[in-house]
Formats: sequence, structure tokens, C-alpha cells
Amino acid sequence: MGALDTVLERKLATLSLPLAVVLPGGRRFGPEPAHVTLHLKELGPLAHIVAGRIGRVAQDYVEGRLDFEGTLRDLMAVARQMLGADPTEGSGREPITWWRGIVREVRSRNRHRRETDARQVQFHYDVSDDFYALWLDPLRVYSCAYYRERQMGIAQAQEAKLDHICKKLMLREGERFLDIGAGWGGLLLWAAEHYGVKAHGITLSRNQHAYVNRLIDERGLRGRVTMELLDYRDLPEDEPWDKIASVGMFEHVGLARLPEYFQKIHRLLKPGGLLMNHGITAGGTRNGQLGAGMGDFIERYIFPGGELLHVSKVLQVMSEAQLEPLDVESLRPHYARTLWAWSDGLESHLEAARRVTRESVVRAYRLYLAGCAMCFEQGWISLFQMVAARPSGDVETGPLRGAQSGYPFNRGYMYR
Repeated sequence: MGALDTVLERKLATLSLPLAVVLPGGRRFGPEPAHVTLHLKELGPLAHIVAGRIGRVAQDYVEGRLDFEGTLRDLMAVARQMLGADPTEGSGREPITWWRGIVREVRSRNRHRRETDARQVQFHYDVSDDFYALWLDPLRVYSCAYYRERQMGIAQAQEAKLDHICKKLMLREGERFLDIGAGWGGLLLWAAEHYGVKAHGITLSRNQHAYVNRLIDERGLRGRVTMELLDYRDLPEDEPWDKIASVGMFEHVGLARLPEYFQKIHRLLKPGGLLMNHGITAGGTRNGQLGAGMGDFIERYIFPGGELLHVSKVLQVMSEAQLEPLDVESLRPHYARTLWAWSDGLESHLEAARRVTRESVVRAYRLYLAGCAMCFEQGWISLFQMVAARPSGDVETGPLRGAQSGYPFNRGYMYR
């Protein structure tokens, strides 16, 4: 322990925010008092702390090998200092050779088959509706909010986001609107009730499917709104849609399936129809995954199968599917604020959360929400809304040039 003690003391001395580590038996390293104190229940996590392997330290917490004292904001500040560099770089500093690219493509394709996608979605979204209800807004909108006014709370900002999407899509009464990955129905119901569209949503989550269908009946929307348990690949193409939204869903599609995803949307859209693709993207162009074990943590406990691509890659694949990008807006700082609101909500209901789900789930989400808030603040990951159109010209055999979408010449209509 002597050499390890010395390394730990040196590590703690480099941090500007005081961190203390208490070993099993009570031996303490670091200042007294400290902003954050890690209480180790066994010695295994000590090596992870010394090495700055944040993902493994997070895993130790979820699995009960350590606890912490202090606020999550202070804990994330300490984690940021221990990382010391942009974790999205990682091995991405090395060029991606042709064979590494092929391996990545094959792995992505294998982990995004129909049956695996359904299991992965249900792993995350079917944890417990009661658990999510503790810290989401009343509409249970589980995606980046839009703080149109700085003083907005999370509920107001989520309503503003739903309206922002509807305005960008220029929804009109009587239009057929498809929501791919409709979650707990926030956008689906908002579009029907406020814009008069005929709305259809799909999800792979059994909990969400049952919940939204109950809301449809309770609000008397049967006949105007439908919700189906269905993979997007199985959507029929015989009657194309006027407008399509995909919010917080394409992160689950995977690199290998992204061309198929956008090609499917192209076939589902009427000529001249609009798509809103809203989702998380990689912050850098070198590597789509978080390093330092942080990506492994999310894969294990939160979103198995999630893959992040840089917005430039998304726009490239979208364009190759003959969907013309019309408007791109970054909401990265909005998502940082959204995640802190969710984190604060969960922190204020910890005991209730432990009653409706497992302790390990509560621990994982405490770190996940706060950790992602930090990552968005740092620019390690981002969030983009991309509006695209299926042009009404002859795009099957020719270039997009000259095709029309009926999209306005400026953004003024979005903010009226």
C-alpha cells in the first residue's frame, strides 16, 4: 500500500476542488473537510481512482463498492479534473484504418437487429414508469428541452420544445403526422391537440405503448391519435406522411443502419414533406464514443447499443438518402440545463425512487444524468435538431438541385 498511498496523495494534491478518500477501516486521505468524500467499502476501487478510470469508479459506485458525500455538481467537477482531457478523443487520435472501419461497421450491424433493438430499448425505457415520473416533467418528455426564456422551469421548457418542433415542421390541421420513437406521447398528443393533425406514433417500449394508449382514451383522442408497438423498419409505405418527427431515437439506430433509417424515412414522406430529426451527436469528429470508460458505463447500465455520430456524418447520410437538410440548430447548452433539472429532480426524490426500482438503477441514473450534464457543458457530446425535406422534384434519378420543398426563405415563421 505504501507506493499506492504516495500516488493517491499526489493525485489528490493536483485537484483544485478538495477530494478525500476514506479506506475500509477509516484511514483517510485528502483534506478535512472536503467538497467530495469517497468512502471505499473495499480496496478494489482505489486503483481505479489513482488511474483516473472514471468509468470504473462509476461502476464501483453502482455496484456498491463505494459511496460518496457531496453534491453531484461537485462530484462531476472532480471527475472532470481527474479526466484531465477530452474523453471523446481516446484512441480516436489514431487514424481509423480500413479494417478497423469494417470491424466497427459489422459490430454496429450485428447489435442493431430487430430483436436486439427491442431488447435494448426495453432495457432502458421499461425500468419503471413511476421512476421516470419522479423526475421528468408532467408530460414525461424524455429529450432535450428548449429554454426559449431563461427563467423557464423544466415543464415550461419542454412545452416550448414541443411547440418549437411543431412550428419547424409547419404542422397544419388535417395533416398526417408520424412520430418515430414517440416515448410517453408528449409530442404526439401536443401536435394533435394544438395543431389538429392526425397523429400516429410508434415505440418498442411496452410500457410506453400501454401508457400512451391510456392517455389517448382518457383525452378522447381515439380516431385522431394512434400508438403502435412497432419497429420503424416495419412501417407500411403505402400511404406516405406529410410530416415526420424522430426525437431522441436515431441514437439507437447505429452507424451501420443509418443509411437504411434515412432511406426508410424518405419512402415514408410525401414529396415536399418535412422531417425533424432531433438527437444526440458526438461532440468531435474523431471518435463517436466517450472514452475513459464512460461509454462502457452507459453501455452497461443505461443505453446498451447506443452509438453517437458527429452531425456532419448524420447530414452526409441524410443527404445521400435524398433528404435535403434545410435547417440545423444546436441545442447543446439546453440539454446541459435539461439534464441538471432531471438530476435535481431525482435527487429530491431518492427515497421514493428506491421504492419503485432497484438501488443499482437509482445509483446508475444519479451518475448518468449528472455525468451527461457535464459532458454537454464541456462540448464532449452535442444535440442537434435537423429539419430536412423530401424534395418534390425528380430526385429518384437526378440531383437535388432544382427540386422544391415549399420551405420558407427565412426562419421568421419559427419564432412567431
